[in-house]
Amino acid sequence: MTIKTMQQLLAEKHQLELDINRLKDNAKRRARTRRLIQKGALLEKYFNAYDLSVEETEKLLATYANFVKNRTK
Repeated sequence: MTIKTMQQLLAEKHQLELDINRLKDNAKRRARTRRLIQKGALLEKYFNAYDLSVEETEKLLATYANFVKNRTK
C-alpha cells in the first residue's frame, strides 16, 4: 500500500466534488426535461393541440395567457 501525498488526496477530493456536482446538475436537468414533457402532453391533451406547430402553440398560449394570469393572482 502506498502513502498518498496531501496533493494527491486534494486532487482526488476535488475530482469527487466535480463528479457530485455533475450528477446533481444531470438530475436537475432530467427533472426539468420530465416536467416539460409532462406539461407539453397536458397542453396537447386539453387544448387538442396535437397537430399545432410550435409557433401556433405559442399563439394559442399567448391568447389565453392574460386570462390565466388574472385568474391565478
